[in-house]
Amino acid sequence: MTEPSQGLFDAIDSLLDAVDNHTLLPAPAERVRLREAAGLTEAAVAQALGVRVQSIQAWEAGRAEPKAQRLEAYRKLLDGLAQRFPAPAGSSDATPAGQPQQPDAASEPALNAPEPVAPQRLPSAAELPQTAFRPDGLVEQGDREPCIRCGVVTPFKATDGRSLHPGAMCQPSTAAPATPLTADAPQATTAPAQPSPTPAPAPTRPQRRAQSSARAQAETNTLITSAVHQELERAEGDTEAASQALVKRAIPDVMRLFEETRASARYQYTAYPSLPDILHKPSKREPDQIWEARPNFHHPHYSLKAPGTIRVTALDANAAYLSALKCWLPIGKLEHHTGNDGVDPKRSGVHLITPAAWQHPHLPDPLGDREEPGALWITDATLRLLLRLSGPKHGLTGAPTVHESWTSGATENFLDALRKVLAAARETALAQDDSLTEGYVKAMYSKFISTMGESIHNREIQRPDWMHIIHSQAYANLWGKAYKAHQAGLEIIAMMGTDELHVTGDWRQVFTPGRGLAQMKIKHSDTAKASGEYTVGQVAR
Repeated sequence: MTEPSQGLFDAIDSLLDAVDNHTLLPAPAERVRLREAAGLTEAAVAQALGVRVQSIQAWEAGRAEPKAQRLEAYRKLLDGLAQRFPAPAGSSDATPAGQPQQPDAASEPALNAPEPVAPQRLPSAAELPQTAFRPDGLVEQGDREPCIRCGVVTPFKATDGRSLHPGAMCQPSTAAPATPLTADAPQATTAPAQPSPTPAPAPTRPQRRAQSSARAQAETNTLITSAVHQELERAEGDTEAASQALVKRAIPDVMRLFEETRASARYQYTAYPSLPDILHKPSKREPDQIWEARPNFHHPHYSLKAPGTIRVTALDANAAYLSALKCWLPIGKLEHHTGNDGVDPKRSGVHLITPAAWQHPHLPDPLGDREEPGALWITDATLRLLLRLSGPKHGLTGAPTVHESWTSGATENFLDALRKVLAAARETALAQDDSLTEGYVKAMYSKFISTMGESIHNREIQRPDWMHIIHSQAYANLWGKAYKAHQAGLEIIAMMGTDELHVTGDWRQVFTPGRGLAQMKIKHSDTAKASGEYTVGQVAR
């Protein structure tokens, strides 16, 4: 008989390890009960253990088990929760998987009905640990009391002593309160049997996707609020120190948020594709060959040096890079094409073009201020803008000549889930005047974009083509705002960077004032002084 190979023994050892790991933990249903009894979300547990939410879901469903240190940490968490939230009498959920259950005496038929059992008294604040920090940074201390946010009873408290759910994840209670049975209370009569309700139809695929998306957005929102709360707790209320800590962790946090929003995505992407030479930096200090069309426009007929009384308002486009996450991104390896073969609405990348001349001094050049004429490499976002402006609707310029392209199949919605989560967190922070969370969200999306190229600060992704396209999309979006103002009769005095637009006239008739993504606000700078307004004079033509 042939001696078994070492691989067979390794497989048997893996099976035995799986059995050992499984018996160390409560049954899957008990794991869910303990987490929900403590008011913890899957995202909060995942963050504490350093795993993805999908891992927690697999552990609680019994499809997988944690390994090594995470097994010990998870078991410690469940043991601690079991002490604080014991299983109801007669429940078999608390029995670890693989261990026999003891017969329950209450299940034996009794001759006399037992007396009603008084409800178990909850421990007082003096009987509980005085400072027990949860993995998400909240303090568990004192009696169960209604949460200050949602009113649902919880054992967790904030540092000021008020009851508060972990991570501020409050959910309204849908269960009706149980009425205690007393000796004076009348016994309920048996109601006649009612016909069973017709089961609800199974959700359709779009409905399941929408439900999954809503659940994922709620969990990713928890990651943001929990991170802010943790750093504020560590800094003992020092918002400046907490802000610095949040900025330092912005890159790994946003990458984890990116992966969480990809949980229900339909598109697979290439994180490290082989790149053409034009997308590689010649050296650390030299940029690659892609022209992002960054604007630096100043109207030639107006000047600060010329005397005059023409009033100008400096406007600021809110969260320009966050809005630019809505753009066409190549999701695969870039492929080389010549001529117009690489130009397609469903493809994206970079293109070598020769642009047509721009003949409108009163409007910014959509290619920005170039010093050298001739052919140049641009992104898909810039090419789409040029093609729109050369089309019959605008007719502002000629169509560019495309010489060659590096493109792949693309989608406009690749980063849309991440954009929506960050935009919702930003909107909530603005409504609550929470500058700490607002700054944290801004650090996440700005660093996510700036480090996805050839950066030593982010090793999880290398897509310089994405970085250039998102930058160019922000500039294209600002150009669109400038054109809208021009069409409404305002004069464009200056347009700079991703968010700065200086105009004459009543800008509020064109843009809604505010700090929302679709709104504009007055930009306070050295040029615009404190009021955001200044005067210019006309230059002799």
